[in-house]
Amino acid sequence: MGPRNETTSASVPRSGHAPLIVQVVRQYAPGRGGLEDVVGNLSRLLLARGYRVRVVTCNSLFTDRERLLPASEVIDGVEVVRIPWSGSTRYPVAPRVLRHIRDADLVHVHAVDFFFDFLAVTRPFHGRPMVTTTHGGFFHTKKYAAIKRLWFRSLTRLSCLAYRAVVCCSRSDLDLFDTIAAGRTVLVENGVDTGKFAGLAASLPARRMITIGRFSVNKRLERLLDVTVRLVEKNPRWHLDIVGSPSDLTEADLRREIAARGLMEHVGVHVAVPNETVRRLISDASIFVSASDYEGFGLVAVEAMSAGLLPVLNSNDAYRSLAGQHSIVRLTDFEDATRAAEAVEAAFAGLASDPEMMRRALMEVASGYSWDTVVDQYIAVYRAALAE
Repeated sequence: MGPRNETTSASVPRSGHAPLIVQVVRQYAPGRGGLEDVVGNLSRLLLARGYRVRVVTCNSLFTDRERLLPASEVIDGVEVVRIPWSGSTRYPVAPRVLRHIRDADLVHVHAVDFFFDFLAVTRPFHGRPMVTTTHGGFFHTKKYAAIKRLWFRSLTRLSCLAYRAVVCCSRSDLDLFDTIAAGRTVLVENGVDTGKFAGLAASLPARRMITIGRFSVNKRLERLLDVTVRLVEKNPRWHLDIVGSPSDLTEADLRREIAARGLMEHVGVHVAVPNETVRRLISDASIFVSASDYEGFGLVAVEAMSAGLLPVLNSNDAYRSLAGQHSIVRLTDFEDATRAAEAVEAAFAGLASDPEMMRRALMEVASGYSWDTVVDQYIAVYRAALAE
């Protein structure tokens, strides 16, 4: 198992210039999602530690690829450079990235996609030291599973050789990447902005659930709707709020599924709403639910716990890892709507038995994922890579 890095001083050494860390990621602000949050928080805290930071990303959002974003701007003090891209949103081709890493002291590539492979293949030409973070690899759905496994064991294995560290953001990622990059893997579990929704969950237990994330096939939102049907049959006070933005499912797709189940009065859909609205929705809820088939880490579930929401999660690899470390996390099989509904009812009953104790326990679990700790671990990885 890859070691956690430790460092006694995470700030930049006083001698010498501040190293430039170039973060390469396919989507960034104004896009919203787990990947964007991770890179944004890491970049912001690196600046606070005295590093220079540049983010290189695609010049349009995958949900609105025709609207071009500014070629460069500064967001929260971070230099953001956006480059043209083509092809699939899963593998966006953007070779101009090479122009923007020439002066980097270290390149940090996020996720296993075109940037990961291209910068590995071109390393003999650009010569920059590199680290990467896995973010779940590319196994988010079972689609093309055989081809993905072959790609992973061949091209991904070769690409890993170009990176001085392969940072795994979950224990399930660590187990997976150890099979192709043993000796290079390091476990640094994702940081979470634990202050964003801290303590906001309903002070009195309420039969309201919330789920947050992109409207994508792997999130299996239709299964959450099936579970809501079962819950409402037993108690019509149950309500589900779905918060997120369109992906490979549109808002119209989702509303059609809700109408087909007669849930219009029991399910709210909130598309690309500001954090103020999310906070209000959380303040009405007691349960966080996710039927996702695949997660790289489960960042939103930890954010939910920081609010005091009790998570009831589908039993995928990342969520099993999270539950293995924290027994307060509830797992179920959302493919079985009846069983999952029973799990939600049981979670609510447990919460109602001692809401204040449960709330404190959830927030304490979430506090262990503070970004202040995680950024120090990343800086230790950077220092080791630069020292090689």
